Amino acid sequence: MPDVLVLCEYGSLNGGERSLLAVASGLRAEGYDLQVAGPAPGPLAAALALQRLPVLPLDLHDAQGRRLAIGLCRERIRAVISAVKPDLVHANSLSMSRLSGPVTAALDVPSVGHLRDIVKITATAMTDLDRHARLLAVSAATREWYVAGGLSGDKIRVLYNGVDLERFCPRSPTGLLHRELGLPAESSLIGSIGQIGLRKGLHLLLAAAETVARTVPFAHFVIVGQRYSQKSESWDYERQLRTAAASESLRGRVHWLGVREDVDRLLNEFTLLAHAARQEPLGRVLLEAAAAGTPTVATDVGGTGEIFPPETGSALLIPPDDAESLAKAIARLLTDAELRVAIGRAARRRAEQVFDARRAAEALAAHYRDLTAGVGPSRV
Repeated sequence: MPDVLVLCEYGSLNGGERSLLAVASGLRAEGYDLQVAGPAPGPLAAALALQRLPVLPLDLHDAQGRRLAIGLCRERIRAVISAVKPDLVHANSLSMSRLSGPVTAALDVPSVGHLRDIVKITATAMTDLDRHARLLAVSAATREWYVAGGLSGDKIRVLYNGVDLERFCPRSPTGLLHRELGLPAESSLIGSIGQIGLRKGLHLLLAAAETVARTVPFAHFVIVGQRYSQKSESWDYERQLRTAAASESLRGRVHWLGVREDVDRLLNEFTLLAHAARQEPLGRVLLEAAAAGTPTVATDVGGTGEIFPPETGSALLIPPDDAESLAKAIARLLTDAELRVAIGRAARRRAEQVFDARRAAEALAAHYRDLTAGVGPSRV
């Protein structure tokens, strides 16, 4: 059974980590023995333990959460690879791919770098990424971004993330969220899920919320997620959001739930999901909403149009940075129950056809096979 070492920079549970968890059992079913290296203990380590996958300690940050010098990071990555002696290394994020590329190349170990973000990077970072045997982009939009930046298109393959279609599935709402928030049953719940940061566009959602609140008296906005960045501008951004949410026009209409582990259930309680992201390689919450049959309004950025192609009628897509269009789309769905049902059903079909976690695991295993074919004992 080939040994695969997966490298994770962070111990939190965000999109990349949840995408790894979604395919872990499928990869083992395909015959791969997975080991994961990353920060421990933490939410990721706990989630992996539930799948009987222990985490090998690999911490690349200091006590204040700042990443260590790049040379020290690479020393630690080299040490864990040398200890495990895997047949293949899989760097599970853009930053970890950049850090580990030169290390795996020097050790002559086949490696995969996962491109889960669309961000500007330096020419040096491009060179580091190019040291991997293969790069996997989560969407065609992500692949095109890095090819335009100078990476070889021959090396980058598109691999869509997958979602557990049994955990995330259409269900009738139970009213549990209404009861938790103390809201009347007739209240409409507009959900937003993701990290609290400028890229997710929550300021646009709150601007749209002010417009919606004037015309839909029982509309409430539910924000799930937290801020991870400790940068001063990130703190300032969250303070601005909370100030806006406490304004006279929105007071009592915006509910902050923080991190939740019952997103699969919350999605069924939402009247709709509103996703105002300013960039999105392949939003995991959008895949989960599609699988749950939750009608969605989303900005047409990055790979979002690949999740919801317009011809499928599986979401309402709007331009980015346009609070007015967002407000109109939200209001349209709130006042048209038949449209909500149609969009939810089309989204579920789309998830079943393209984003099944089992299919994603099979596709990732095929990449592993390509890179480990004929590989004998590790040469580390």
